[in-house]
Amino acid sequence: MKKQLLQACVVVVLLLAALPLRAEQTETAIFAAGCFWCTESDFDKVAGVISTVSGYIGGHKKNPTYRQVSAGGTGHTEAVRVVYDPAKVSYTQLLDHFWRNVDPTTANAQFCDVGSQYRSGIFYMNDEQKRLALASKAALEKNKPFKESIVTEVTAATTFYPAEEYHQDYHTRNTVRYNYYRWSCGRDQRLEALWSKK
Repeated sequence: MKKQLLQACVVVVLLLAALPLRAEQTETAIFAAGCFWCTESDFDKVAGVISTVSGYIGGHKKNPTYRQVSAGGTGHTEAVRVVYDPAKVSYTQLLDHFWRNVDPTTANAQFCDVGSQYRSGIFYMNDEQKRLALASKAALEKNKPFKESIVTEVTAATTFYPAEEYHQDYHTRNTVRYNYYRWSCGRDQRLEALWSKK
């Protein structure tokens, strides 16, 4: 009897071991906060973020290149696609992080980068993200630590086009150039001026 029970236990263990592991549950968010090198770097620091991809969204041209987008003729803005684990970080928490890393008072520009290709935006993927993004924007408008109006767009996500490979993980692959660009662009100085009171 004990031998049969032991054999049955071994069979159960072997069957369980043969089952495929449950895939990690992930969700996706898309944010535009000016230069995608900086936006990618800012979201890579968030616990629960699994991956980030720099790219282009919100335009009318298929498969745009960096040269086309940066010239300002495609309607796209530089953005970052964030894949995250909702068990570790919520969409609401990502929204809070987004607001603190963007200048929401400037239309068609972010920091030293000027043009609609650098406009800030939240590109929602579904109705729940839309609801949370609009509520987040309304709450911020009510409680913001600055006088200017918030002009960041909240828009349905269209096709997201990943940027060229040399733009991906730029902050880790070209650290010196990235840090110089970020400093010279005045990004952190402006964020400090905007958000230091809150």
